[in-house]
Amino acid sequence: MPRPRRRLVSTCIGTVTAGLLATGAALSAPDEETSRSSDVAMGAYLDFGPTGVARIPFLSRWLGGREIRVGHTYLPGDVWGGIEGNVGFLADWAAWRKAQDDRLFVLNVPMQARNESRVPDRQVARLIRAGANGDHDQHFRKLAERLVTLGVPDTVIVLGWEMNGTTYTHRCGPDPQNWKAYWKRVVNTMRAVPGQEFKFDFAPNRGTDAIGWTKCYPGDDWVDIIGMDSYDQAPGRNFDEQITQPYGLQQHVDFAKAHGKEISYPEWGLFRNGDNPEYVRRMLKWIEQHKPLYHTITDYCPHGVWQCKANPESSRVFREALTPDLPGPVIPTPVVPTPVVPTPAVPTPVVPTPAIPTPAVPTPAVPLPGVPTPAVPTPSLPTPQVPTPAVPSPEVPVPVPSPEVPTPVPGPVDPTPVEPGPVVPKPDVSVPPVLPPVPSPQVPVPPVFPPVPSPEVSVPVPASPTPGPLVPKPQPSKPQPNNSSQWCVPLNFGEWLSKLVGNQAVCFNLNWGKDSYVWPF
Repeated sequence: MPRPRRRLVSTCIGTVTAGLLATGAALSAPDEETSRSSDVAMGAYLDFGPTGVARIPFLSRWLGGREIRVGHTYLPGDVWGGIEGNVGFLADWAAWRKAQDDRLFVLNVPMQARNESRVPDRQVARLIRAGANGDHDQHFRKLAERLVTLGVPDTVIVLGWEMNGTTYTHRCGPDPQNWKAYWKRVVNTMRAVPGQEFKFDFAPNRGTDAIGWTKCYPGDDWVDIIGMDSYDQAPGRNFDEQITQPYGLQQHVDFAKAHGKEISYPEWGLFRNGDNPEYVRRMLKWIEQHKPLYHTITDYCPHGVWQCKANPESSRVFREALTPDLPGPVIPTPVVPTPVVPTPAVPTPVVPTPAIPTPAVPTPAVPLPGVPTPAVPTPSLPTPQVPTPAVPSPEVPVPVPSPEVPTPVPGPVDPTPVEPGPVVPKPDVSVPPVLPPVPSPQVPVPPVFPPVPSPEVSVPVPASPTPGPLVPKPQPSKPQPNNSSQWCVPLNFGEWLSKLVGNQAVCFNLNWGKDSYVWPF
């Protein structure tokens, strides 16, 4: 294809026509139909020597951190020494390649000296036949040894690129058959060098150009990759025609698939149609769709988008499409913690409970009235030594208890009022005649049985004595004469109680008649 003018410098690459390292990781046009992929190695041709190596990080930064995985340069084709790799800049590229395992070093290698000297077809045919006969094998052997020595034995060799055109001395058109034979010799020579792992890329121009490129294809055993250089120029007035034209983009993809080869786009970019963002968009979309092994855009004017300021719209589209959709910083949704306001461990002031001594309020010893329990002596009744007369047992009437009528003691009654005193429980003295109890609402008066009436002693019943608080004060019983039928025994209640109730006595009526033979009780 037509190229801009290039200078031939003995130490530099004869043709700066080539394309710049291009895209890698998944490109996609900023089209809704495309998506970005990270498995397509991208690069751009920035310069042939150390300058090109130095510019790679800046291009990456311009693309928002997109990784540039392809380093692409050309060997000068003016003399055989350059084709043999006897140039210093190879060491710079080798160092870049070895710095990271997933990088790819792509090297365009001319097949003839004076490669851009506009050599006529007749001379080109003669050079091709010389190469097919092995006259140039030593040059390619030296190149292979040089690359292995530099530590880049896996270099992608784009050998005799754009062979279907008219620009280069290594073109195929003047003698296609010998050209294919020459290609095979170069590949066999370089593969014979120990340690090599080269891949050979067969890369024609898009379209027919001077000759249909399939006529130059040397065979599957000598080709590893089938590439294509595709600039925005005729034939093809738009991108759709570039796809469908004979030997166009679609035929390239189909041919590689039929031969089981990977594809590549070593050179692509703007050209005859100026700043054409639609071309850039569609080309990136095509690349993303067909997943080549690598692609590199030629980044100098008029082809480029970064180093060429003449194509601002295309530059914008290229940059937007290849800037990775890096996820923004994962700003964690602030887990607004329910502020665990630490309850200040305000120590509960251990206010020492003052050991207030419980005042030992002395329980006043309230003196209980010393009511002496009256020592009521059980009267020991002397058993009289009375002969038991054979006295018939009279019928003794059953005494009816009359709790409310006290039995008065015979004798004159002098009702003397008695001052009430403390209620003293009356001792339960079981004696037949009981003195009238001290009236007390709390102490029941035990029943008093009347004495057994004697036929000789009639006990007068007082006329309904009304019980009241006044207790008749008994008079001391008079001494009885001997052999009397009534026997009285004085009772001693103690000094205190005797003062209260007076002196008391228990009297017994005795019947000593001739017919009496039973003890009156």
